[in-house]
Amino acid sequence: MAATQTLDTLHPAPEVPVRKVGSDDLNAVLREGYRDFLDRRGDLVVVGLIYPLIGVVAAVVSLGGALIPLFFPIAAGIGLLGPIAALGFYELARRREAGLDARWSHFLDFMKRPAADSILAVAGILFLIFFAWLAVAWILYGAFIGVRPESVGDFLNRLFTTPEGWQLILVGNLVGLVFATIVLMVSVVSLPMLVDCDVDARTALGTSVKAVMANKAMMVRWGVTVAVLLALGSIPAFVGLAFVLPWLGYATWHLYTRLVDRSALTECQTG
Repeated sequence: MAATQTLDTLHPAPEVPVRKVGSDDLNAVLREGYRDFLDRRGDLVVVGLIYPLIGVVAAVVSLGGALIPLFFPIAAGIGLLGPIAALGFYELARRREAGLDARWSHFLDFMKRPAADSILAVAGILFLIFFAWLAVAWILYGAFIGVRPESVGDFLNRLFTTPEGWQLILVGNLVGLVFATIVLMVSVVSLPMLVDCDVDARTALGTSVKAVMANKAMMVRWGVTVAVLLALGSIPAFVGLAFVLPWLGYATWHLYTRLVDRSALTECQTG
């Protein structure tokens, strides 16, 4: 305990100022993100990220009844991993803002940033949250229905035509909301900040939580907007995500620039 206190005294996490945002800001970042998408689209890049996921979902279905109950949790979990898929768009937005070349060859350059290790750490947290969500979804299915489905049709019948199925839908969505809220608090500022600045993961995570807590109503609205756009983009067969993910990636960068006072951080925009 004493050693921890000494370490914190020697290397205190810097306090990063955050700002209040309003409805006009949220509308503006969506417009700016859309303009960025039109200028530097990204749908082809996202297709390369989406189709492996579609393959996983298809494999879950094709493997038979044992894993069919995870179909909807995996599909819904796309939003939990969305901030990781957006890292390349944060990098392109950062480079454009700094007046640097922002070609697609730079899409993975976030791994060359000074805070690359911290980026991996936060990404690892998001993966843990995703797998925790799948584990909880599996437990909930066992608690409410429990019977191994014989086919996709049998699973859908049990889910939508039985009281237990509707209870699972209700509770599952409420639990999913909790997981989505955690991801929002953890990632909305931290990942763009780590792409932008040479800070540690603790500082980035703390600033992200602080920014959300300082803007509760607006962050609820932002979370709902993201959820709706991701849901629409997932219909049909996730194809729309090739448009939605780049748009939200660019928009989240602009939201970060409004939420955080970067003038207090001298480690930002370092080429």
